[in-house]
Amino acid sequence: MALVTTAEVCDANPQLIVGGELRALQPVFQIYGRRPVFAGPIVTLKVFEDNVLIREFLEEKGNGRVLVVDGGGSLRCAILGGNPVVQAQNNGWAGIVVNGCIRDVDEINGCDIGVRALASHPMKANKKGIGEKHVPIAIAGTRISDGEWLYADTDGILISRTELSV
Repeated sequence: MALVTTAEVCDANPQLIVGGELRALQPVFQIYGRRPVFAGPIVTLKVFEDNVLIREFLEEKGNGRVLVVDGGGSLRCAILGGNPVVQAQNNGWAGIVVNGCIRDVDEINGCDIGVRALASHPMKANKKGIGEKHVPIAIAGTRISDGEWLYADTDGILISRTELSV
C-alpha cells in the first residue's frame, strides 16, 4: 500500500464509501504474522470447522492474493494453523483473513505474511473437505466477492470492488 494508510484511503474516497464500492470490515479481527500491512486481490472460501479446502488453496501459488475465509465465526476450533501459514508465506500469498480461529500463534507470528482472525484456539478442525470456493461471503458486516481487493493495516481492513490507485 505504499505508505498510504487505510484511514487515508477512507478520507480521500468518501464517494466510494457512499457508493458501496469501498467498505470497511467491522473491527473484530486480531492481528497475527509479521506483516501488519498487506493488500491484494481476494480469493473467497466458505467452510465451517473444517480446514481441508484452506490447506488446498494455500498449497497453490498465491501470486500476492489474499485468502478470505468465512469460517462461520466459529470459536470452537482452529481452522488455520502454523504449517499452512508457512506454506502460504512460501507460496507468495499476501495474507489470510479468517472469520474463525487459528492456532500455533507463535509459529504464525514468525511468518512474513499478514494474518487476521477472530481469536486463537488450541483444538484442531475437522478434515472432511466440505465447503464452497469462490463464492460471495459475508463477514464482519460486509459482503465480499472473489476478485475484489483487500487492504489491511493496523487501523483496519478495507474491501474495494477494484484495485485502488493509492
